Amino acid sequence: MFEPRVALASLSGEADADWALAGSEYAGLAVMGGIALDDATREAAREMIRDRDRTEFLPDDPVAFLASELDALSDVDVRPGFNVRTTSLGPLRDAARECADRDAILEVNAHCRQDEMCAAGAGESLLSNPDRLAEQVAAASDAGATVSVKVRAEVPGVDLATLADRLDAAGADCLHVDAMDSEHVIGDVRERFDGFLIANNGVRDRETVFEYLDYGADAVSVGRPSDNPRVLRRVRDATAEWFDA
Repeated sequence: MFEPRVALASLSGEADADWALAGSEYAGLAVMGGIALDDATREAAREMIRDRDRTEFLPDDPVAFLASELDALSDVDVRPGFNVRTTSLGPLRDAARECADRDAILEVNAHCRQDEMCAAGAGESLLSNPDRLAEQVAAASDAGATVSVKVRAEVPGVDLATLADRLDAAGADCLHVDAMDSEHVIGDVRERFDGFLIANNGVRDRETVFEYLDYGADAVSVGRPSDNPRVLRRVRDATAEWFDA
């Protein structure tokens, strides 16, 4: 799906084409975004900015913005992706088609735990509504995109392994799992998911890379330190060591 097996994980309102370009020397995938696609999630993003000084992407036309950011990486040696949040399928299909046209990955956000986004029916709330999440995955897949789903562990009442099986059937090509403090969940998901598996959370060095890959991950991702070349170099070198062994 990408080489080297290091992904740059989206950072809301920060992960744009310039950010992806800066880390492209060390990563095979750069997931930009997240971006709110529809009215409900855009209003949630506005509330997050207003009430808690969050950083969010709020262009007038989110799908056009997504396309322009992907185009800015057309000559860069990194596979692009875009993390999206939505409650409706129309904008999701539009975004998926733009990604498909550029061999980019469309990542459905079932990860954001901000109260405003969850109240709108997006982000982490989708983990507790597998029918709606599977519907989003199927819609993006049917539009031709390579589909990733960003999920998180340690959500009460949510069995990620069971959900992984459901998302596999819905057409997910990739699961991007924030393991939180439950690294073993990567092994649980690996047993139920046949697609590409990216492990996230605390990836900083050889030890953390090897732990996730030993659980069965196909790649790892770096979040907050994604603008730190020293961390990215260590992670890239560790993944190369593992897969070249």
